[in-house]
Amino acid sequence: MKKEQMRELTKDELLQRKLEAEEELFNLGLQKASKELDNPLRLRVLRKELARINTILREDELKIRTLATGDEKPKLHQDIEKQTSSQNTEENKS
Repeated sequence: MKKEQMRELTKDELLQRKLEAEEELFNLGLQKASKELDNPLRLRVLRKELARINTILREDELKIRTLATGDEKPKLHQDIEKQTSSQNTEENKS
């Protein structure tokens, strides 16, 4: 999942995805230990995904970027849309 897609998820959805990824990473670690791992690349992908999720959750905690809550978009996206619409309005006046 790409980081742009992750940023559009709600906090609950991110926490759920984090639990799923941690569980899958644990299971893959067991498979690696027993030498039954089919796709070793999946370990790296999951570790990176967990890092992205943790980063997004931490940004929300520090109020750097707020997460979406239900139907609303993340705060940073709302700010960008407001700036864009105000710029378009100013251009139309000229």
